[in-house]
Amino acid sequence: MATDGGSYTASDITVLEGLEPVRLRPGMYIGSTGPTGLHHLVVEIVDNAVDEAMAGYCTRIDVTLLADGGCRVQDNGRGIPVEPHPQFPDRSAAEIVYTTLHAGGKFGGSGYKVSGGLHGVGASVVNALSSRLVLEIDRDGKHHVMEFVNGGEIKVPLEVTGDAPRDRTGTTVTFWPDASIFEEVEFRAQTITERLQVMAFLNRGLEIRFADQRPGNEKKEVFKYNGGIVDYVKHLNASKESLFRKVASYQQSEVNQEVEVALQWNTGFNESIFSFANGISTIEGGMHEEGFKKALTNVVNRYARSRNLVKEKDENLDGKDIREGLTAIVSVRLKDPQFEGQTKAKLGNVPVRSLVERATNEKLAEWLEENPTEANQVVRKSLVAQRARVAAQQARDLTRRKSGLDGAGLPGKLIDCSSRDRRECELFIVEGNSAGSSAKDARDPRTQAILPIRGKILNVERARIDKMLKNAEIQALIAAVGAGLGEEFEVSKIRYHKVIVLADADVDGSHIRTLLLTFFFRQMKPLVEGGFVYVAQPPLYSTLVGKEKVYLKDDLAKAAFLAEHPDHRHDFQRLKGLGEMNFDELRDTTIDPTKRSLLQISVEQAALADDVCSVLMGDDVELRRHFIQTNAKDVRFLDI
Repeated sequence: MATDGGSYTASDITVLEGLEPVRLRPGMYIGSTGPTGLHHLVVEIVDNAVDEAMAGYCTRIDVTLLADGGCRVQDNGRGIPVEPHPQFPDRSAAEIVYTTLHAGGKFGGSGYKVSGGLHGVGASVVNALSSRLVLEIDRDGKHHVMEFVNGGEIKVPLEVTGDAPRDRTGTTVTFWPDASIFEEVEFRAQTITERLQVMAFLNRGLEIRFADQRPGNEKKEVFKYNGGIVDYVKHLNASKESLFRKVASYQQSEVNQEVEVALQWNTGFNESIFSFANGISTIEGGMHEEGFKKALTNVVNRYARSRNLVKEKDENLDGKDIREGLTAIVSVRLKDPQFEGQTKAKLGNVPVRSLVERATNEKLAEWLEENPTEANQVVRKSLVAQRARVAAQQARDLTRRKSGLDGAGLPGKLIDCSSRDRRECELFIVEGNSAGSSAKDARDPRTQAILPIRGKILNVERARIDKMLKNAEIQALIAAVGAGLGEEFEVSKIRYHKVIVLADADVDGSHIRTLLLTFFFRQMKPLVEGGFVYVAQPPLYSTLVGKEKVYLKDDLAKAAFLAEHPDHRHDFQRLKGLGEMNFDELRDTTIDPTKRSLLQISVEQAALADDVCSVLMGDDVELRRHFIQTNAKDVRFLDI
């Protein structure tokens, strides 16, 4: 190997000072420099305030989006300590917290018994990624102020500017994200309020106030739930039909750990268990969720046998049977949470599993004994689910033999691509035969496959899996994707790395999109979570500029075009349907990867997506109308 003769000595070793590592590699600390990372800044500061609430010192948090693009988070906790730090006598504790990574009240000591900050680096990371940050502390009767600029440089050292107003204590942080680091610095109110609402649910009685002061976006919301996670379960089940009105709830505490559980069944077929550790959503579950599921299965089976609802010779109810239609929140707080898994969202502390098991075995058993009517309804629903599960397994076996769920055969209507490299392969799910024919001619046969489906597929929100598997369109979908269904779905076996829903840009097309996305969310969830599901966005209009045809995606694009071409008022043509496009039009606007516009579907928050599916696909017409009216202007739901 050739060498360049360069030196490698001590002087070649770079030492990053202070907050430099954060600015150099922001993704390591906040995940990304896109919208997710931007909103993570707000979450980090709010989490610090919530830690004060969990410690019993804070009852109210105010989050304000300022007119100039900044964000202010104010709490009425104890206020960050302002005295000199024992290890660094010339610097205040507050300065250390905002300028040093891995500094805070979460690492041993008696600052916090439990805390939500995942890495304990929140305050300093937010400072590092802000163009300006103002820290105000009310403590010991005095109002202290400190200001930072350019990612953590001290502009104004900590100083007392007067007395604290009305004996107030607490911390106020105002920051402006650095536009040179983030792809965009405009906060999205709904992303923030969704998180604030969850934090209020998880901290019973904590009042969180939100205000948006940006021109054109002005709004105020208050989140406060005296019922805590019981209110959370009611909220999640509001769009569903509850099996009974009561919500079961219980809690148990030990030294350094505690658990709180609330649960209620609905008449639907989907399981919705959401678990949290110190306020952090553990979307991959973990020990607390394992303990809950195991004990729930034991408790219901014990009750069913004691009442002779399950006969001695009969099989036990399976955990899946019992959890059908269950909405549950499992929230634990513990001294030293150990997070693991790909997204650091799985709780690994073993002792918490036995705590949740003991609490459920004891307290849920008591609840069932004290509420026999509801307990019997749970057992009866579980028995029906058990019968459906057995029928579904038989239907699955039949489907495997017929159409090759295991990959042995593909549906006759699938027009497959020739490449066997799944990373470059795309599957277009096209509504209607005429559109399917155009799409076939418009595609690249090497990498693009077409699956035409007829009309509106079965609404999977209102059907059990055994009925679902008898539906020809759904059978074709399962076979084409090739990775199974439900809990047996193996994302490693998918035959295409892009599954693209291609439907008309009208009301019927929107309905078909919603049905398909609901199906993927419910029955092929890892496909959505992995970012493999897309929605094609065919244009609504075409127009001629000279001899060249220009396609416009929607009314916004049309308005922007007219603003640029004020004299161009004639001959806009509205494109009614995919089937009416020539194959070359379809290729140029919707299928060609170099020209098309795709919307990637993501599950930002499992609870939210679950709620959206239930509202849009459920039976409550009034709730659905309200949802659509509320979100009509929200681009995220435009294609859903």
